[in-house]
Amino acid sequence: MTKRFGFTLAEVLITLGIIGVVAAMTIPTLIANTNGAKFRSQFKKTLSTLNQAGLMSQAQYDFDYAGTTIGCDDGDANSKTGAEQHPEVGMSFCSILNGTLTGQTYQGTVADLKRNANGEEKAYTLISTATIPATYTAYKAYTLADGAIVAFDPAAKGCELPIGTQMTDAVIKAGGSLANCLGFIDVNGVTLPNKEVTCTEGNTATQTVQTPCAVKNDANHMTDVFPIVFHDATVEPASDAAKYVLTSAK
Repeated sequence: MTKRFGFTLAEVLITLGIIGVVAAMTIPTLIANTNGAKFRSQFKKTLSTLNQAGLMSQAQYDFDYAGTTIGCDDGDANSKTGAEQHPEVGMSFCSILNGTLTGQTYQGTVADLKRNANGEEKAYTLISTATIPATYTAYKAYTLADGAIVAFDPAAKGCELPIGTQMTDAVIKAGGSLANCLGFIDVNGVTLPNKEVTCTEGNTATQTVQTPCAVKNDANHMTDVFPIVFHDATVEPASDAAKYVLTSAK
């Protein structure tokens, strides 16, 4: 009797088929988990950078987000706007970022941002925005040194939350004292998905920041855009989903 060594072609094909099925089932989940962890980490990092900017501006120039007196479009005594604004000549959000951060790039408005789609230049747009105002395209945008986009209302100024006042949805909704102090962070820049992080239940987000919701670590919920609100020397989440991401470990 002749001994047979190795595997037959049929056995090899069946094994490869099984491996392919397992890979197809597990790789998307692994990629989603990896991206989710990256988005979460980058959000916390960018939020920390903006908070440090507020504190540094207060220490170096004696004003923070609450002490701003002009918007990035208003100009100062020398008619400077946007990238030209600096703490010595005008107190604005642009002045704070220009005066405290390194490696940042002023991009103009969000409507000016472009992304590459298979060699074709397309406008940067947010998908399924739940809590970011429709006027976000007029927001002023900065790209930070690590590629994250920070955008905020061009008219934002005097963003103060009185001591003892709780951050609630009433404060940041239209008509609230911080309604003009909203913005967002896109942690991976113009790269897709450009979608706001959402809650697992209902697949949406609300400005009920005092009650965080759960956010599942998958591609449908743990995405790259996080609503924020500026006040005093602080920047914090402006949606229940974004707050969950900040306050949860995983």
